[in-house]
Amino acid sequence: MNIWLLVISAVLVVLVCILVFRLHAFLTLLLAGLLVSALMGDAAVERYVENQVNLEQMSEKEAAKLISKPALISAPARLATEFGATAGKIGILIALASIIGQCLMESGAAKVIVDRLLLLTGPKRAPEAMAASSFVLGIPVFFDTVFYLMVPLARSLRQRLGKDYVLFILSILAGGSIAHSLIPPTPGPLTVAGELGIDISTMLFAGLAIGGCSSITSLAIARLINRCVEIPLRDSNDLPDGNLIESDQSADLERSKPTLIRSLAPIVIPVVLITIGALTERLKGTWMPAGTLVNLILFFANKNVAIAIGAALALSLRHYCSPNGRDSLITRSLASAGNIILITAAGGAFGAMLRQAGIGEAVGAHAQGVPGLLLLVVAFFLTASIRTLQGSATVAMITAAGILQGFSNETLPYHPVYLAMAIGAGSKPVSWMTDSAFWVMTRMSGMTEAEGLRVITPMSIGLGLSALFFTMLFATIFPFPLN
Repeated sequence: MNIWLLVISAVLVVLVCILVFRLHAFLTLLLAGLLVSALMGDAAVERYVENQVNLEQMSEKEAAKLISKPALISAPARLATEFGATAGKIGILIALASIIGQCLMESGAAKVIVDRLLLLTGPKRAPEAMAASSFVLGIPVFFDTVFYLMVPLARSLRQRLGKDYVLFILSILAGGSIAHSLIPPTPGPLTVAGELGIDISTMLFAGLAIGGCSSITSLAIARLINRCVEIPLRDSNDLPDGNLIESDQSADLERSKPTLIRSLAPIVIPVVLITIGALTERLKGTWMPAGTLVNLILFFANKNVAIAIGAALALSLRHYCSPNGRDSLITRSLASAGNIILITAAGGAFGAMLRQAGIGEAVGAHAQGVPGLLLLVVAFFLTASIRTLQGSATVAMITAAGILQGFSNETLPYHPVYLAMAIGAGSKPVSWMTDSAFWVMTRMSGMTEAEGLRVITPMSIGLGLSALFFTMLFATIFPFPLN
């Protein structure tokens, strides 16, 4: 089957299953992967196997076993193998990150971070404090949860100042949403890094730099939207009204809170360890002779070990949690992570099936002669179109990464991490009726659907375009190609 017809068919399956049949993303991505695997043809399997053997990624015995069966018969086994391989790469990270996020929320550590930033900035710089807080919390915590934490503060500030409610709401979006799509260990960036063969430390540094710049720029967009649209403070059925914040704060005073250092440690320590590991890897054998010390540093800087240390630090905050939920905290964290791991692993398997079908060679051939920066624009609009149609930023990133994995290091005039950043940027627009986060934000902030379309939708477009701009700027100034 023609590779492009196969890709179009797979994307249509994803869109129809999600939009028409409301099928869960896990089942949808598995179904799309199985379709690609079954229809790719025997010749494609043979080419893929030969490639893997040449790269020493597959043994002769495994290769012979795969080639001996028709593509249709081996399709389920190949899909299951790649599903397991993806789960092995990202499962531990997502599970541990979920524990960190849950501990930060329930122990009050997340609120400590936000309150301290608000105290430092004061009411006049409250939007900057809220954006910075959301950005930091958006690294280990899913955006919906970050918004749930931050929206009562936005309502409280609106009550005190009597204005700028839209600005406070969009400040949360400017920080937390962009971190969710650009910085691992959230599932979207994690999967894209795996599909494009990018080291997690490189993805982390690029996400922090580009995401930080985009977040600052997006605050200016939020201020512009705030001048054009006024949203009154209404009661929300999904969240206690702003006048209940004071009683919530009184309840918090009855429980001791962690210090700022302890609150930040589960987020900062893993980032520092991964950074040290990346520097050690680059200096190993030159300024740093190989030995036990270097091996020990690289052990603790391993992404899984670093995040595990962060999780251990987060678990040390459990005694600050409510006694009622303390015992079930880890169970609830892992239950939430399990859903994300299944979706991400299914997406990874789907991308692997596209890779086996030959999407890499097909995309590489079409990329010949295309200006390098234009490839980033193509990646952005491909992801944005999928995101707009079916709503999920993570599914859009996974699907786009599977299609665009053919841009090899030899094809790109810059580091492939910029392609990953363009995909992340493309997962922002357009947030509207198909996006679950759109409904979360409108319901919890008390907006109507029409107000959401006037506030959240243009902000999501601004977020995506600002992230794309900085991605292209960084790719021009600091290309660092691998070829």
